[in-house]
Amino acid sequence: MALHRLVPRLPRQVWLVLGGDAVSALGSGLTLPFLLVYLHQVQGIELAVAGPILSTIAVMGLVGNPLGGLLTDRFGPRWPATAGLVVAAAGTAGMIVVQSAWQGFLAAAVYGLGVAITEPSFQTILGTSVPAERRSQVFAARHAVFNVGLGAGSLLAAFTVSFSEPRTFVVIYLLDAGTFIAFAVLLGLTADTRAEAPDTPAPASTPAAGGGYREVLSDRVLLRICVCVAAVFACGYAQHYSAYPVFATQVGGLDASELQLTFVANTLTVVLAQLLVLRLLAGRRRSRGFALSAGLMAAAWAAVPVAALLGGGTAGATGFVVVMTVFAVGETLMSPTVPALVNDLASDSTRGRYNGAYTLAGTLGQVVGPAMAGVALAGGHGAAFFVVLALVLGLVTVEMLRLERRLPPPVNLVSAPRARSSSG
Repeated sequence: MALHRLVPRLPRQVWLVLGGDAVSALGSGLTLPFLLVYLHQVQGIELAVAGPILSTIAVMGLVGNPLGGLLTDRFGPRWPATAGLVVAAAGTAGMIVVQSAWQGFLAAAVYGLGVAITEPSFQTILGTSVPAERRSQVFAARHAVFNVGLGAGSLLAAFTVSFSEPRTFVVIYLLDAGTFIAFAVLLGLTADTRAEAPDTPAPASTPAAGGGYREVLSDRVLLRICVCVAAVFACGYAQHYSAYPVFATQVGGLDASELQLTFVANTLTVVLAQLLVLRLLAGRRRSRGFALSAGLMAAAWAAVPVAALLGGGTAGATGFVVVMTVFAVGETLMSPTVPALVNDLASDSTRGRYNGAYTLAGTLGQVVGPAMAGVALAGGHGAAFFVVLALVLGLVTVEMLRLERRLPPPVNLVSAPRARSSSG
């Protein structure tokens, strides 16, 4: 199938905004993989303290996600998103001058708050940038280009960072801050992303007289979706960078290069498969896409103990590459289904808070997941832990299949993507 037929036909302004998001992701790819070792090896902060500093970024989402959703409904999405990016830039730039634990906690808190405020606002910008039937396309495109940026940043960092030269860390943190500022300027100056989509629903960029979260939390369908999202993030995404690398190296026998190879396989699969998966989902129910996403993640984690039995070397590395490839396909099924579903369930006056609730559910999972992994792995229960993770993700699959009869068909359907024309 020709590539141009897979790329969704989105307005030029939307592709510009997605490009800014990719540049911001490049900056994050430069710094986040090295944050823990930077704090410990370069700045001399003990690991017992550096770990909680890193966790502070996720914890701030518990405040920033609902705040970002509330500000979006009050003032429209562009200015909270822009302000959040500026705050995040201040936080990542602050890492340059960290010399003590309290400074590390402060910089991480500022960075985490900024990112957390931005996310529900940006989800709302994307959700209102196209007509409702094309929301799956824009969220799928976002996931693909974001991973391109993240992967490019990680690759660039590999050629830039040297632990023997602390100034290289100054460079990457300044670059990261610069990407946030560049994206903030782009959002502030870019014309309304609804300009080329006149059939988009009522403008969410117009300030709404939204109240608190009581109205949003009375939506039981949304709450059930958020519980499933929290479970997928806690048992799926959070384990991707917590339990999985520890188990794969300590029990599975992978060395550092083999472990990196599995992560490369994951990223490449996401980038190459995302738009194809969007095409295959056309005309199908979003709830079933989410259910299959959780099911594939469950299959991946169930296969982890099996891959570990293969031992180190080529056989073991191949087994773990398969694990991360299957997990990546599960990721590509979630991105065009759940965010679009949440935005379609929302009204124009509650869309920011709906996105705030959705992103908060993911944040809760990211906070809880690594803590669960630490307890299980410290107790020597790694293989059993991955089996439990698979069982929980299997329950999410069942719950989403049960929930789909509560979802109106127009809300639950992935529309066929229209390919981009040569003019954009």
